[in-house]
Amino acid sequence: MRKIFLDPKDINYQQQKLNERLLCAECLENTNIDGKAIGLNQIVSLIEENQVEKMEKVQNTISNQINLIESLNCIIDQMKQQLIQQLDQLISIMMGWVQNLQQQYSQYSFYDELDIMLLKENQTYCNKQLIQIWKTNLCWTSKVYPKLEQFNQFKEYNKCKELLSSLELGYQQFTQTEQEQQIKIYQQNQDINSANTLINIPPFQMIKSSLQSNLKPFTYQQIQQSPIKQNEVCYAIAVNNNCSIMVAGCNQYIKLFEFNQGILKQVQLLTEHAGNISTLNFMKRTNNFISGSCDSQIIIWVRNNNNQWISQQKLNGHTSYINCLILNNNEDTIISGSDDKSIKFWIKENQWLSSQTITDHNEDRDGLSINDDQNKIISCRQDKLILVIEQSIQKKQWIVIQKIELEYAGVRLCFIDNNTFTGYHWGEHYMNVYEMNNTNKQYTRTKKILFNGGLDCYYFPQKYIKQKCILVTKNSQNISLIRRNQNGEFIVEQSIPFKTHEIFACMTDDGQYLITWDSNSKEYQIRCYKGNMKQK
Repeated sequence: MRKIFLDPKDINYQQQKLNERLLCAECLENTNIDGKAIGLNQIVSLIEENQVEKMEKVQNTISNQINLIESLNCIIDQMKQQLIQQLDQLISIMMGWVQNLQQQYSQYSFYDELDIMLLKENQTYCNKQLIQIWKTNLCWTSKVYPKLEQFNQFKEYNKCKELLSSLELGYQQFTQTEQEQQIKIYQQNQDINSANTLINIPPFQMIKSSLQSNLKPFTYQQIQQSPIKQNEVCYAIAVNNNCSIMVAGCNQYIKLFEFNQGILKQVQLLTEHAGNISTLNFMKRTNNFISGSCDSQIIIWVRNNNNQWISQQKLNGHTSYINCLILNNNEDTIISGSDDKSIKFWIKENQWLSSQTITDHNEDRDGLSINDDQNKIISCRQDKLILVIEQSIQKKQWIVIQKIELEYAGVRLCFIDNNTFTGYHWGEHYMNVYEMNNTNKQYTRTKKILFNGGLDCYYFPQKYIKQKCILVTKNSQNISLIRRNQNGEFIVEQSIPFKTHEIFACMTDDGQYLITWDSNSKEYQIRCYKGNMKQK
């Protein structure tokens, strides 16, 4: 065999069988070839080269795909480890919860029980114990909810929510009776308090919800528009100073909206965080904003020349969830609180830098607020402490100057002025008012503002709007709007009910709009301030 007949266009080639295309030396001499013929060794060499080239291409393609699949597998394995870690954290919370309840059950003193029996206070003491148990449950459920939300695609998620909701229902039924008794006691003591006031004995004031205010009444009415639905959880909302831009959390993403007289239009989605967005704050001077996340990062966002928002700087220093964040009026200091039990101070030079860390709290979850003079900060946490932190004039360092012990864990607080702040504690059906003693410069609790209590959650900081004298706060399934009148009294002007305790909101700096997202409606609702309402 010497040659191969090789001309696919030739009709004779097309009619030939495969084995007839190979020609030996004798056939080659006796065959008239109009087409092309090539030597056998040459064609073998070409086939081998072509085969090697094809194998290399296939091998490279497969190799690249294997590398991609291995990278994907590595990422999925990391996700698996994170999932296991998150589940382990939930299990650890459950174990701590059970242990905490068992400790309450085992707390027994013969002498205490004897005193209770002699004083005939068995029922009162029993109620106190039951209240403590219910509030212990509320504290632990508040730790469960944020971590459970990460598994909302699991079919078991709804069952877990049902079990947690049953705790809330039980607490509400129990506290309803307690609250009715408290109101009766309040009414019985009104005459006594009035008498104490006349002889200059400062009473511990219990302020009941009322519309009797020297200021004109108001209400927040919902704007009717096409609902902006969002099935993903939203822990944080913020609106810029001129009410033209709104940012909102959407799991680990940040949605940016044009805000035009309460009408929303989404314009961008930011995706740099790896954990649920927990805090959002706009700067007033630069219109930049700050985000905090469960990935332990804080990000400064700026708008570029193309009118798109981009990350300017990432602040790394915390080792766990960012729970709260505030900014001073000069916008050169950021104060952040985290599940790592620390409060960090960041100062602006050429870049934002961590300048100080306070670690006096020994529990996670907290609220922060700064006073009018910008030299005092208050914080509260699960450790049943409120810290009053003051900046020293000489060294510019922040120092803890007072620790206020609480009966129950604090969840949110807010400075009203330099001498007054409010605080709400887990499961209480009232909010506390703290005022500074002019003699020793220490803050003490002086008033209670009654409203409904129950199962609660984090990520709803209180906010006081000075120009309208309105405090916005959350208590269980309600948003309460509280007016401070000229006499310094706090009056609950409006209570907005929701069908869930998972409510997250923002009030604009001028108090004109209240924007909410809740886990029941799963939509953004916008309410507008309406003043000069006629009293009924």
